[in-house]
Amino acid sequence: MQRIKSKFDSFRQKTNVVIYGTNTASGRLFDLILLGIIVLSVIIVMLETVKGFDTKYHNELIVLEWIITIFFTLEYILRIISIKKPIKYIFSFYGIIDLIAILPMYLSFFFVGASVLTVIRALRLLRLFKILKHPKFSSQSIHLKEALIASRGKILIFIYFMLISSIIIGSVMYIVEGEEGGFTSIPISIYWTIVTLTTVGYGDISPITPLGQAIASAVMIMGYGIIAVPTGIVTAEFANNNRKKNRADKINPCPSCGTEGHKYNAKYCYHCGADL
Repeated sequence: MQRIKSKFDSFRQKTNVVIYGTNTASGRLFDLILLGIIVLSVIIVMLETVKGFDTKYHNELIVLEWIITIFFTLEYILRIISIKKPIKYIFSFYGIIDLIAILPMYLSFFFVGASVLTVIRALRLLRLFKILKHPKFSSQSIHLKEALIASRGKILIFIYFMLISSIIIGSVMYIVEGEEGGFTSIPISIYWTIVTLTTVGYGDISPITPLGQAIASAVMIMGYGIIAVPTGIVTAEFANNNRKKNRADKINPCPSCGTEGHKYNAKYCYHCGADL
């Protein structure tokens, strides 16, 4: 009995290294294979919706779907048994996504068409962020996160301004065009304004009066300028954060030897090894 337990513990350790060891060669290989299978699964679900292709290769697609589902099921079970606290994984963000990824094919036994929901497996591609834990990627993601947080107030004010502008312009277009131009209500007019401001322009509603067309032209031109605003806000904060970090690095030299130019969050001096 002790021997069986020892073998099981050894199996758990090896499995844990392969599945959760993103910093090991075997772990990275497993993650890359897993991502490839996830992409293949999503492509298969997409191809099933193409009538001509599905009619010709329906049986082959179903077989591939079941093979992938069984693979994901085994992977889910191995993830549970290979860690000390399986409950923590089961109710974690990735654990719930992993479970949802394998359910649709099994539910197809009880609900017709449920297998189409396997496209949800695309959410598992979020594991790519866990694989890209290289310091360079981590540093850039932190900078981007800080820039988004720093600019959230400005972006919220911008969105509020755009919402108010859409209501005002939509109300004006409702008065100018009326039902004859397709602007049957203020909500419909606001919908047209948002579509026009975002430069999408579905064309389902369009002004017919000269004044309405003039207003529409102004809204379209305004839309091109508006697109750049959120991007500019985030970019400015991103550049500002980088300047602050670079300035902090230069201002805080090594207390032992006075060497400057240390990397952000460096703990030791690269010249003498002293604590920073």
